[in-house]
Amino acid sequence: MKMKGKMSMRFTTIVRNDEHSRQVSKHLIQECQNRGWIYDSDNPEMILSIGGDGTLLRGIHQYLPVLDQISFVGIHTGTLGFFTDYTHEEIHSFLEDIVANIPCYEEMPLLQMETSLQKETCYALNEIRIESFSKTLSFDVYIDGEFFEHCTGSGICISTQAGSTAINRALQGAVIDDGLRVLQLCEIMAISHKNHHSLRNPYIMRSDREVKIQGQSLAMARACYDHLETSLQDVEWVKIKTSKKRVRFAHYREYSYLKRLKNLY
Repeated sequence: MKMKGKMSMRFTTIVRNDEHSRQVSKHLIQECQNRGWIYDSDNPEMILSIGGDGTLLRGIHQYLPVLDQISFVGIHTGTLGFFTDYTHEEIHSFLEDIVANIPCYEEMPLLQMETSLQKETCYALNEIRIESFSKTLSFDVYIDGEFFEHCTGSGICISTQAGSTAINRALQGAVIDDGLRVLQLCEIMAISHKNHHSLRNPYIMRSDREVKIQGQSLAMARACYDHLETSLQDVEWVKIKTSKKRVRFAHYREYSYLKRLKNLY
């Protein structure tokens, strides 16, 4: 989605916990202020994420209640920067771009997870995993209320297009092209024998589908959403679907999704 930007912006930073990233943050804050931006950690319009993808995910979860009011720009100083537009060596280019260019805004939907216990809803940009590596899980999977398959193994991973390059990729899931709004289901270390078979292949579905996971063994699993996790003890079912919450990224220059993929491997 394209929207007009403005020269003056209220901003703050979220920073990877290392000295180099802290120094980059200090420099950026000063230089952005020199260009008319206003440092406002209480009510920002723009979050400069200085680190890697983990730093960005931390920022998204920190600002969940106000995601509709803010945008993110990633400055890469970490180990992996798939969501970042600039490296720490390109800070001068970023500072030039925020003065010369009007940003293009891209929105990416989050996943949301609800459980039978009706506690707080969990959200994720990349994926939600129901998993256990100490106990074998056995549960039924329903899609839009219709029985899909019975899974036995270490769990299941539901990812977004944005998350298709993360843990989903490590599970041999498909990498999804930029702009496609889909969900992807991958089994984790599935067990298959003559008395039990599941699809095993990644299943790519429309983003408006709802996946329900149900079974007694859920009590032995944990739900992992991005870099966070929670116990599923006493949970009878889990529902995962695309959320109405969205993350908005501000792009001050054109970027190539294919280039990002090539940088990944």
